[in-house]
Amino acid sequence: MHRRHLLAGGAAAIGGTAVGWGTRGLRSEETSPAAVAAGEAVTGGETEPFHGVHQAGVVTPPQAHTSLLGLDLVDGAGTEDLTRMMRLLSDDAARLTSGTGALADTEPELAVSPARLTVTFGFGPRVLRMLRPAFDPGLQELPAFSLDRLDPAWGQTDVLVQVCAEDPVTVAHARRMLLKDASPFATTRWVQEGFRRARGTERAGTTMRNLMGQVDGTVNLPVEDHARLLWSEGAAAAFDGGTFLVLRRIEMDMVDWDRTDRVAREFTVGRRLSDGAPLTGDAEFDEPDFEATDAVGFPVIDPASHVARSRSENTDERFLRRAYNYAMPTGESGLLFVAYAADVERQFVPVQQRLDELDLLNEWVTTIGSAVYAVPPGCVEGDFVGREMLNLPPPTAAEQAGAGNRTGGRA
Repeated sequence: MHRRHLLAGGAAAIGGTAVGWGTRGLRSEETSPAAVAAGEAVTGGETEPFHGVHQAGVVTPPQAHTSLLGLDLVDGAGTEDLTRMMRLLSDDAARLTSGTGALADTEPELAVSPARLTVTFGFGPRVLRMLRPAFDPGLQELPAFSLDRLDPAWGQTDVLVQVCAEDPVTVAHARRMLLKDASPFATTRWVQEGFRRARGTERAGTTMRNLMGQVDGTVNLPVEDHARLLWSEGAAAAFDGGTFLVLRRIEMDMVDWDRTDRVAREFTVGRRLSDGAPLTGDAEFDEPDFEATDAVGFPVIDPASHVARSRSENTDERFLRRAYNYAMPTGESGLLFVAYAADVERQFVPVQQRLDELDLLNEWVTTIGSAVYAVPPGCVEGDFVGREMLNLPPPTAAEQAGAGNRTGGRA
């Protein structure tokens, strides 16, 4: 029988059974609109405010997906070009985070589910130097660390755009709109994609795990220390309410890690893999006892373990972690270590220097990319991120009213 005849008459030859099966497949109870409506609640419409004293995406509860965009200003670009770019990108971000298409959005349907989208901007050291004479918010480039194997492809850029959302389609669409509007002013050096567990996979507030299986980020900056150790105050008036971001791309040797037994892994980190508890404790948030010894007198937590080397009695040596995993099609995987601090030199550098000098985990991890950025304070509606740093007057009432009309009056 020819295929053409089979396709045309096969169902009739088989009889009503085939017709019934086909109908059920197309209109099954499990996929009917009523069944979908009665199922899990749709959360893609949830929003995070773009405007405010601080930029969103710093203390915002981390979303499942991130896309970090490293941009370099085109040759000859100056403060006027940077101003125009930030006006456009801030307007894009305000619209997209509210569930509205960007001004020239050719696919606005992809913007209607913001899924807690946040867009956060940062300026690199070269941009800060070109802004205006004597402006110094306090950003210092990181010193050289002996174990780093830095690839310029993942290095310092002029501008950072951090895009985060619960949905990867939302992230991809926002990234495309932002890069398209930035293209007359800047080139894209790199795009770094990261992920965490999908929302709903674990209880809210669960500490993330990295791809080595470790609970990653148990000790984080508490809310009561944000004013002192997160947000800048007094270093430069135009930067009050801003912060600094450290980005480190850390590659993991998963092949050799897979050959390492569980006892050695936990000894290296100083925590149990099962629940993240310190080797001297019963639960994740128990304080490690670095004085405890085993039956033969050896420390239970090795002084060279990761948890021991990253700890300090100096309470200023803390920062806000907001890391993401990454995995490349080539097989490379690791961690996008993202940290925020009011003073990178005082809070972050001493910790990293201790880890660089001695850390058992260094056998399996290598930093291959590194950058620092000044994250300006947030902006009000009708304004754009970085205006104060560019030494421009505040937005007029007409500009603010116009912004309200463009974004549907969103407060």
